[in-house]
Amino acid sequence: MIPATVPPSTLLERLAAIGQSLASRPDALGLIALGSVGAEPERLDAYSDLDFYAVVADEAKPRYLADLDWLADVGPIAYRFRNTADGYKLLYADGVFCEFAVFTLSELGTAASSAARVVWAREAIGLRLGTPTPTAVAPEAAWQLGEALTNLYVGLGRLQRGELLSAQRFIQHYAVDRVLALAAATWPVQTGRADPFAPERRVEQRYPWLARQLPGFVQGYTRSRESASAILDALESHWTVDPAMAALIRARIALGDG
Repeated sequence: MIPATVPPSTLLERLAAIGQSLASRPDALGLIALGSVGAEPERLDAYSDLDFYAVVADEAKPRYLADLDWLADVGPIAYRFRNTADGYKLLYADGVFCEFAVFTLSELGTAASSAARVVWAREAIGLRLGTPTPTAVAPEAAWQLGEALTNLYVGLGRLQRGELLSAQRFIQHYAVDRVLALAAATWPVQTGRADPFAPERRVEQRYPWLARQLPGFVQGYTRSRESASAILDALESHWTVDPAMAALIRARIALGDG
C-alpha cells in the first residue's frame, strides 16, 4: 500500500537521488528545486511534494520527456501523467509525489525566482535561476482525469495542514471543474448550451444526472474530506481511475482531521 504521508527526509533524499541520476547523464545540465524543497524549507512537512525543473541540452529535451528512466532509476513509479507540454505529475510507489518540468537553458530564462534553489548543476554552464512558463497541453479526457485526481490529492494534503480554504478550492472547485470537463468530453448534452468561459453554467440542464451528485461534491468549507470521497467515487463510477492514485487519495481521506 502506498503511504499517505512521506517524511521530509525522504523527500530530500529522493531529490538528491534525482540529482545524482541527472549528473550521470552527459546531456543533463542541472536540477532546480522549487517551493518547500527549494528556497522555502520552513514549509517542508509530511504533506509536501517534490517540485522541480530538470535542465537539459536542447536536443535532449524530447527524450527526457518521452522516457522517464532518469526518474525510474531512483525508484519504482506507480503513476504518471503529462499535465503540460513540458512536464508531468508523478507518484513513486513509496508515496513521493512529484510535479516537474524539463527545460533547456534558453527556456529557463534568467529572471530570479525566490522559491528556487540549484540542487545540482554542471560547473561549465553557469546555471542561473529562471521562471519559465510551462505550455499547457490540450485538455483531453486523460488530462482532465489526471488533474482531478491530483487536485484531490493535493487538497487533502492542504487539509491536513489546517489550510481549509486552500483544501476547499482544490477539492470542491478545481477538481469539480475537471469533473465538469470530463462530462463534456464524454457524454452528449441533454439540453442547453455550454458557456466556454464558465463550465458551471447551465450544468443542471445539460447534465441532470451529474447535477444530482453536485451536493456531495461541494459540501462546504468544513467538509472537504467528505467532498473528496464523493468526487472520487464518481470518478471511479464513470471513468477508469488509476488504482494507485485512488488508494492514495482514500488513505489521505482516512487520516481524519489534521
